[in-house]
Amino acid sequence: MLAGAVTIHLLRSRRINRSAASWVGLTWLAPVLGSVLYLLLGINRVRRRAGSLRTLRVPGRAPDPLGEMKRADHLTPLNRAAARITQRAALGGNSIRVLRNGDESYPLMIEAIEAATISIALSCYLFRNDGIGRKFIDSLTRAARRGVSVCVIVDGFGSGYFRSAAYRHLRRNGVPAARFMHSSLPWRMPFLNLRCHKKLLVSDGRLAFTGGLNIGGENLLAERPRSGVLDTHFRVEGPIVLHLMRSFADDWYFTTGKELSGQAWFPPLSATGPSTARVVTSGPDEDIEKIEYVMLEAIGCAQESVRIMTPYFAPDSRLITALCLAALRGVSVELIVPQRSNHAFMDGAARATIGPLLEYGCVVKAHQLPFDHSKLMTVDSLWSLIGSANWDIRSLRLNFELDMELYCPLMAQQLNEHMERLELQPITMQLLNSRSQFRVLSDGLATLLMPYL
Repeated sequence: MLAGAVTIHLLRSRRINRSAASWVGLTWLAPVLGSVLYLLLGINRVRRRAGSLRTLRVPGRAPDPLGEMKRADHLTPLNRAAARITQRAALGGNSIRVLRNGDESYPLMIEAIEAATISIALSCYLFRNDGIGRKFIDSLTRAARRGVSVCVIVDGFGSGYFRSAAYRHLRRNGVPAARFMHSSLPWRMPFLNLRCHKKLLVSDGRLAFTGGLNIGGENLLAERPRSGVLDTHFRVEGPIVLHLMRSFADDWYFTTGKELSGQAWFPPLSATGPSTARVVTSGPDEDIEKIEYVMLEAIGCAQESVRIMTPYFAPDSRLITALCLAALRGVSVELIVPQRSNHAFMDGAARATIGPLLEYGCVVKAHQLPFDHSKLMTVDSLWSLIGSANWDIRSLRLNFELDMELYCPLMAQQLNEHMERLELQPITMQLLNSRSQFRVLSDGLATLLMPYL
């Protein structure tokens, strides 16, 4: 009866896909355990809950007029599709600066907080209460005490579920802070799903920082942490900061029910540089799979090269197929993954996934330790995608993510040069085939569990 009920629920309430088939198989194999796991972690429940909660939108928020960015190259269809997917216009006149690791990013971010005179918005998945975390807390506290409007969002799981020390210290110091999708009642708290994975800081509505960088001492490589983590972050100025701030305002209203409006948060912005950019958000609500759709369109438009760098690679078959087809039509497709990440199961899923890419002529390389958490993509040295989303099912379908596409040859060239400078080891079919039988089986198990990772 339990297995039958789960099967009927799946058939009535969701699209038939690999994840649905996995849930049906699990519940018929182990009806009680499978039904309990489906009740707690079922993707359809996640999507329904996200949709109902996300009805709390900022009042009066209208989509941007899409317009049409004038281009004279083969990326015109990409721009047109991204505008329709995101309902956001591409905004020109932005300056984007690449920052490496916490050593370069954190001082500039703290400097921006200290220099703020009107408002500060900070959203982070992982906010540690270590040495660098306390520096951020102290800086935010000083800003709040001198009259700056400060709003901080930390994820209700990533920054600590049972005890979030950074959140507690911020609140104790009088800094307005909220925990995204957190409940002390386990039956109301989706432990692994519905995570806010965004990393965003906006100072005075004019200067922003975004990318893949969390706040933690492991990102300070100069201090030689035990398990150092490399990462790439970006300093952003120009009209695109409006889109970044709007994304934060939506999350703040969703989390607290309070609206952020006026010139304190949305001042007039003028051009500061040559980059044209668009924010792409994704989540298990009305933004479902939007980042993945933009990725698919970008791969489809590529004529010369596609370069991808991601800490976790376990996407669905659509992205794998798109990359294989690009390679077949003569596009140079290169994927860079860690030799060893901080999640062994994700490493297994990646090894089990990259076989088809190698068979169809894609190049896959592994970079050496320390673990690099960067998420980068370039197409034809003309277009880039940066931000928080990994190339896995969790990021592309379950998490709330924030990416930014850049129509800027100079930025694409910088990111390509960065990836070319890395110490990389080619991954070949011979290397994959040399795995032990135990490793092959464990990697296959990780693949079966990809919908739940």
